[in-house]
Parts: sequence; structure tokens; C-alpha cells
Amino acid sequence: MASEAPVAQTARAALIGRYGNVAPRDADVIVALGGDGFMLRTLHATQQLEAPVYGMNRGTIGFLMNDYSETDLMDRLKAAEKEVINPLSMRAVDQAGQVHTALAINEVSLLRAGPQAAKLKITVDGRVRLAELVCDGALLATPAGSTAYNYSAHGPILPIGADVLALTAIAAFRPRRWRGALLPKTAKVRFDVIEPDKRPVMADADSISIDDIDWVEIQSDSTIQHRILFDPGHGLEERLISEQFT
Repeated sequence: MASEAPVAQTARAALIGRYGNVAPRDADVIVALGGDGFMLRTLHATQQLEAPVYGMNRGTIGFLMNDYSETDLMDRLKAAEKEVINPLSMRAVDQAGQVHTALAINEVSLLRAGPQAAKLKITVDGRVRLAELVCDGALLATPAGSTAYNYSAHGPILPIGADVLALTAIAAFRPRRWRGALLPKTAKVRFDVIEPDKRPVMADADSISIDDIDWVEIQSDSTIQHRILFDPGHGLEERLISEQFT
């Protein structure tokens, strides 16, 4: 499988010419060619299948991908190490009362959708933890997604095996010094939008966006397992550690 980028399509044609191709449902391994965004789309699209996904970078960053090579694919697949990650499940209700659901492998983020800062109330496991956060937004990230938007927002990088989630503010204005929190993986987090008409907020789960949010509930879904293959010594745990020393 490949993204629409010409370099990815060229790689797909070369690999099919060398190794052949089958439908995803018949595959032992799914090889994804593209960048991190395409890897996320592939994982979502194939989450009902048993086959793990092995990515090769034909995109930009490629944090979730392995290096590209045409000549030794079968040997690399045999030697690859598997990582299992669980996505976040998002349930959002908009101002019209419509319910939206989505899964996020990296993070669920709430972002202001107007000129004024957002105001959010944060509840964890039924207990209000922050009555009012004035900010550009906030996000809840998995360990796999902790080096993405979360890290850019000055959130912590989480070890891949850690049973925690990162709750991170985006440009917090009040409380000015609040930097977020580490929560157990089992936590259910709820964001309520305060003054939604005056301060509209959108929610985004791995690029699935919902406008005019009233409230959002998020929790890890352990019933869904995404299986990703990495070359030995270059798995997610090593990448997460290395990222903190670059």
C-alpha cells in the first residue's frame, strides 16, 4: 500500500515487480509506503486484520517508518520486531447535539476555532480537575504520539511501554504556569467547552475534525491493537529515547 505521492507510487511499483502483491485481507504482512500520516491511515484502515504493518519511509519525517530499500525486504520482514499500541477512543458532542466518534493513534486535540482563546473545563474519571483552562487548546496523547503534536506543545515524551497518557495544554494563558499532567492509561478524560458560542472549539482525532464542540470524552481502547513492525534496534522505544537526545 502506498500514499499518492509519486515517490511512494514509484516504490510500490518497484516492490510489486520484485515481490508480487495480494489484497490486504490475504496478506501476512502489510507494507506501507509513505510518511507518518499515511502510516496512521493504514493502521486505521487495517485495524480489523491480523496482519501487522511494516512501514518504509517515502515521506518526510517517517518516525513510524523504517528506512526504504528494495533489495532485502523479505529478510527485513523476517527479522522485524513487533510493537503493539492501543488507540484513543473519542466521543464528541457538537452544539447541535450530534454525537461523533473516532479513534486516534497519536492524540486527540481540542483547538480554538475563533479569534479568542478557548475556555475548557477538564474532568478526569468524573472529578473536575481544572475548572477553567484558558488556552489555544489542549490534547491527550498516547506514548506512540507523544513525540508528535504533544512534544511540539512542550508535552513529555512517554516510553512506549508506559501505561500513561499525556494531557498537555497548548499555549495556556490561565493558569499560566500549568503544563499539563500525566494520567493513567485507564483514565477517562472529559473536556467541556465554556462559552462555546463566543469561543468556538474544534476537536481533532488523527486528522478527523469536528467543529463547534460542546464536550468531548476520551479514553484508551484496549480492545483495539495496532501491530507495527520495526527493524531490530530501531523500534518505537529506541526512537522515543533517541528523540530526547537530539
